[in-house]
Amino acid sequence: MDRALLLHLPIVLAVHRRGGFAAAANDLGLSPSAVSHAVQLVEAGLGQPLFARTTRSVRLTEAGASFVASVGPALAEIEDAADRLGADQGRVSGTLRLNAPRTALPIAVTPVLAELARRHPGLTVEVTADDGLADIVAQGDDAGIRLGHTVARDMVAVRLTPPFHSIMVASPAYLAARGVPRRLDDLDRHNCIGYRFVTSGAVYDWDLRDGGQAVAKAVGGSVRVTDAVHAKELALAGVGIAYVFEPLARPELQAGQLRQVLPRSAFEEPGLFLYFPRRAAQAPKLRAFIDVARERLNASTAPASTPSP
Repeated sequence: MDRALLLHLPIVLAVHRRGGFAAAANDLGLSPSAVSHAVQLVEAGLGQPLFARTTRSVRLTEAGASFVASVGPALAEIEDAADRLGADQGRVSGTLRLNAPRTALPIAVTPVLAELARRHPGLTVEVTADDGLADIVAQGDDAGIRLGHTVARDMVAVRLTPPFHSIMVASPAYLAARGVPRRLDDLDRHNCIGYRFVTSGAVYDWDLRDGGQAVAKAVGGSVRVTDAVHAKELALAGVGIAYVFEPLARPELQAGQLRQVLPRSAFEEPGLFLYFPRRAAQAPKLRAFIDVARERLNASTAPASTPSP
């Protein structure tokens, strides 16, 4: 392969990862025209376009998707090899790219990043907030964070949190004004803060327990959101009943700012897991995140393994 072509491959991956030339240029410290020129050189060398360009979007062609799927892991291995050399000298550096749903950020990411910044100042962690089921390999991410039962079986997974419950919460003021629900059917007469999936557009039916049985409860109300953190804020403002992960609302529950509704109907979740391709298991930047997570999060983070559903 042409040596100049090889030098431009990271630029191609950056355009794919960031979804455009301007965003990739900003990450790389280059001008958009320089990024565009580099991509054109690679396309010319390969003899076919890698990206379909419109005035509104830049996306991979079929050939581009196949090329990136092959080249991405190879370049990641080269980057990991260089990082391991630095780690042998006591330095953890480079960029760790994480993909996590917004709900997981305050629970399993912020406490770890605060310590990582102190312990490894040469390491940059880039976090993409993504509530869909992301293909982290295709997107160029090093690792993702999701609930255990959603992690693909071909990934290595490390537990970050213990199992926890999805619960319903409301402010004392709201409950004083509207009454406390005593059974699930009572939710039909309450203002429930709904949730819509960004990727699919579907409205989420709350996963709950009813007499020991798992049920999906359709709810309605005056507000529907795409962010559970926003749902919690609305509950604090007295708007209605929100459905959230219990760790997300724990400080407000302990302070009395929120009260749990129908606690016997809470649904148990498997907990949050960090997951990544097996080839990345020994990358120093990933091991640094795992080591700090073991110290900072309340989970029994056993050696990497695939979680049970």
